[in-house]
Amino acid sequence: MTKPPSCNGTTQALPCRAGIGLRSPHYQPVLEQQPDLGWLEVHSENYFAAGGPALHYLERIRERYPLSLHGVGLSLGSADPLNPHHLDRLGRLVERFEPAVISEHLSWSSVDERYLHDLLPLPHTREAITHVANRVQQLQDYLGREILLENISDYLRYEHADFAEWEFLAETVQAAGCGLLLDVNNVYVNAVNHRFDPYLYIDHIPAGQVREIHLAGHTLNRVGEQELLIDTHNRRVAPQVWDLYRYTVSRMGPRPTLIEWDADIPALDVLLEEAATADAIQESGHAVPA
Repeated sequence: MTKPPSCNGTTQALPCRAGIGLRSPHYQPVLEQQPDLGWLEVHSENYFAAGGPALHYLERIRERYPLSLHGVGLSLGSADPLNPHHLDRLGRLVERFEPAVISEHLSWSSVDERYLHDLLPLPHTREAITHVANRVQQLQDYLGREILLENISDYLRYEHADFAEWEFLAETVQAAGCGLLLDVNNVYVNAVNHRFDPYLYIDHIPAGQVREIHLAGHTLNRVGEQELLIDTHNRRVAPQVWDLYRYTVSRMGPRPTLIEWDADIPALDVLLEEAATADAIQESGHAVPA
């Protein structure tokens, strides 16, 4: 495997290009076509089994592409202790596939060992920052690797907050000593739903900590006279999100960028088109770090 290109002079674990989220309908097409992609990302928990076709395909695909492991079930923000069985299976997966990047979400999803099928927001408080930072450090010590934290989309806010959302994200990453996975679609969804300026959010993100960017589609829901954007990952990236991505690249420089698509999964060519758009923006953006 060749050495990945640098992003603004700093060698990245992932190539500074676009990748796609690998889902089962595309195992065979990826192997047969071997498309010109920078890298692939999978959800860690989908590969926790001891065997089976998913692991077989991932072994073969990993020989051809750099890999990112993206977790959705560790519940880093929960008050429950980190699940030792989850940690063990994640550790084994990391050892087996040697991913370039490992990431999780700045959220919680369990209470009293009961898991919810959602990524729930944390209060934007100093106490929450300290709590999550301690747990991220536990995880990094266990894996012997830096992890990335991703900002989530959320639809409710706590009454009390010590920080704006972007401040909470930046402070948590700094306190934890980890990297940042910046989901630009989530920034836009939250900005519309909670009525803040998404460009202001990007301006306050520490560019030096951003190791990866996510892009995805969202859906507009109407309830009576109210409109709400939902982070559905079931369609193409919206024009407004592409515009915000262009601004992000112009401010931070190019970054490994993932196209996420988790429902109503289309043909592989559709994902490749989206990835090509991201690559073109990075190549033509004349990005200059802030």
